[in-house]
Amino acid sequence: MRIPLIAAGLLLVLAGPVCAETLDIVPATANPPGNRPDRGMSMERVEAKFGAPTARRPAVGDPPISRWEYPGFVVFFEKSRVIHAIARPTRSSG
Repeated sequence: MRIPLIAAGLLLVLAGPVCAETLDIVPATANPPGNRPDRGMSMERVEAKFGAPTARRPAVGDPPISRWEYPGFVVFFEKSRVIHAIARPTRSSG
């Protein structure tokens, strides 16, 4: 009866310290959806509305997924259509 209690106590002692990571979350108000391309937009329409991206990453995989990077957001395309547009986190200088 005492052996399981002693074993449990020993496991707790040997478990060691617990570590945690900090996760920075960008508030949704930092870059509202209207400031990013909508799902389904063509590459041509994205470039016409938002200008040329700062970087274009080539397509990879099947179906081909490519990425355009803008200062405030990143756009992911499947073939030539937007599948996701996400806000880039802004770094505070504090």
